[in-house]
Amino acid sequence: MAHVHLVKLCVGAESVEDLARWQAERISEDPATQPRHVTRMGPKRAAELLAGGSLYWVIRGAIMVRQRILALDPVTGADGIGRCAIRLDPALVRTVAAPRRPFQGWRYLAPADAPRDLPRPRRGEAALPPGLAEALAEFGLR
Repeated sequence: MAHVHLVKLCVGAESVEDLARWQAERISEDPATQPRHVTRMGPKRAAELLAGGSLYWVIRGAIMVRQRILALDPVTGADGIGRCAIRLDPALVRTVAAPRRPFQGWRYLAPADAPRDLPRPRRGEAALPPGLAEALAEFGLR
């Protein structure tokens, strides 16, 4: 089965480090948990998402990072309304910056339209500062 991805605005985060910090705080409160994002509506293309899809986060107007989708769990909010928790792999994979305009909710993203992952630093090599890595990626130099 072919897979599909989701794109979601990372509201309140100014950087990938903000997202990582926020998720780490939630995990420190309960180490048995995995990162998750709760949405009002469950994706209709659940099987395709679970066949290898990722959630691509838009930070400051561009896709910057992704997390593999592990599961889609039904949850009930404090208001008694059913929702969908998108359970995510804790690994944050930086991507080439891909500009996106603001939108509400989430959108499907075809694998062919997904930005490629940035290479991970080699052993002993210092990682580039995030802003510099993103700028170089936009020019195809990293």
